[in-house]
Amino acid sequence: MNETRRSTAGDYDYLIKLLVLGDSGVGKTSFLVRFVDDQFSNRYLSTVGIDFKEKRVTKNRKKLRLQLWDTAGQERFRSLATAFFRNAMGFVVMFDVTNEQSFLNTRSWLQQLRTHAYTEDPVTILVGNKTDLDHIRKVQKSDAERFADKLGLKYMETSAQSGANVREAFEILLDGVLERMQRNVPAVGDPRVPDLVPDIEREDVRELKAENEAEEKRGLKRILPCCN
Repeated sequence: MNETRRSTAGDYDYLIKLLVLGDSGVGKTSFLVRFVDDQFSNRYLSTVGIDFKEKRVTKNRKKLRLQLWDTAGQERFRSLATAFFRNAMGFVVMFDVTNEQSFLNTRSWLQQLRTHAYTEDPVTILVGNKTDLDHIRKVQKSDAERFADKLGLKYMETSAQSGANVREAFEILLDGVLERMQRNVPAVGDPRVPDLVPDIEREDVRELKAENEAEEKRGLKRILPCCN
């Protein structure tokens, strides 16, 4: 998977929306920031509602525009998150290897996927994050692997802090998405392609993004609207 640093608005073959799900505090935002910007900070704010990032990559000689959606893990925001499930093409279900409850709660996240995603068998990988804290690990790798194997899921362990296996996890997810797309989805520009993601270039969304940046400096975040 090669990164594309500069690219015009229409210079891609596929527009792919991916969602990262899991309890609050498991490291979803840090995971995405590591993948998109190759950076890590301990000062990320808890995501409120829905947030997103973009990245352009080339894989299998296809230019991909990725929209990476970061969902809040708090119970009160789950109904908002499920509104985005149906249009997503791939999912990361994440837990914290130092937090056993976050691992147990992946069952609930996976059940929501089966209920609300575009298919009962969406392209999904299970990720155990924070392996840099292995000395206080509560979820053994073998237990997570057995759980994933029973569900037919790929399992990866990552560290957003060090960057370990973050890129590899997305490689595995995109392999699954592209394999399914080759069977079902034509290239961008074909009139049969649905509007898979919100039009984030809309003026009102650009204004809200500017407001988000200002409010983040004061320790706040606003919810991006669903523009489907």
